[in-house]
Amino acid sequence: MNNTKGFTSTIVFKASSLNYGEGFANFSELKKFTRGDGTVYTLASRQCLRYDIVRLGHEWYGWNLQTVDKAQGTVQFRSDVSIKDSVEMDLFGYMKTKKSTKKKKGEENNENAENQTQGSISRPAVVRLSHAISLEPYKSDLEFLTNKGLADRIGENANIANIEHHTSFYTYTITIDLSRVGVDENEKPPQVIDNKERYQRVVQLLDIVKLLNRNIRGRLENLSPLFIIGGVYDIVHPFFLSRIKLNVQKEKYYLDKRPIEEMLNLKLPQGKVVRENTLIGAVAGTFENIDEFDALVPNGILAIEEYFDIIKKKIKEFYEVD
Repeated sequence: MNNTKGFTSTIVFKASSLNYGEGFANFSELKKFTRGDGTVYTLASRQCLRYDIVRLGHEWYGWNLQTVDKAQGTVQFRSDVSIKDSVEMDLFGYMKTKKSTKKKKGEENNENAENQTQGSISRPAVVRLSHAISLEPYKSDLEFLTNKGLADRIGENANIANIEHHTSFYTYTITIDLSRVGVDENEKPPQVIDNKERYQRVVQLLDIVKLLNRNIRGRLENLSPLFIIGGVYDIVHPFFLSRIKLNVQKEKYYLDKRPIEEMLNLKLPQGKVVRENTLIGAVAGTFENIDEFDALVPNGILAIEEYFDIIKKKIKEFYEVD
């Protein structure tokens, strides 16, 4: 098995109002940011994407979530749980603080004199997620809400709330260091899970990404890809992060081909060109100019299911499993 292999995919989906901030009084504010030209965009944080991936991993595949406690003073992963016990810890990393004791200065001979100090061990995430950024600007749309249905039952006045609302295409990038899945150097000796289990964990993650959804404010938002570009490469790099641009003309949506094409033409350290290992998947009828992308990659435009099938095959070859 080669030493390093990286998977990355940049995804476009369509959804509404995915992530709210703190807000105030009866007003709920979307998470958003302002660019230098004054345009405001909304986002769904990488933390909320991670939350829903783990939620679905638990619901669909029984990922173990009984892995945290507060024995060390903070809520964190338990010291007796390893990546063998937790797919979440394997894919998204962990930090565990440790309490140690030492004698205070001048009290070395006093058996009861102790001073607690903190240490920690950490394992960086194998799976990296970017924020999901809206491709369409936010224009201060609001939704007016009341609890009239409940208030009418007891003859009371309804309570009023206002929430910011935004429907848009969003894009985010997921990157996986395939060589580090199922490997924990913090264990002595290093813990290495067998390749079949490593492959299975990655496949489960890919199936979750393919059918990702988000529970928020009584809605179940569909985060499944409408457009996806990426592949399995000899380095770990988010090639198409920040390369997705959306143009709107006469109420029709177009993806900007130029930044994607430029990235496809870049050479990797091993001499290969990015396009050689890149796939593109798309849902028909979403973007008006999707046919322009057909000639950019060797396999042309694939259905979303075909995209993931080919990716899984490449990953299976990397882990050398039947």
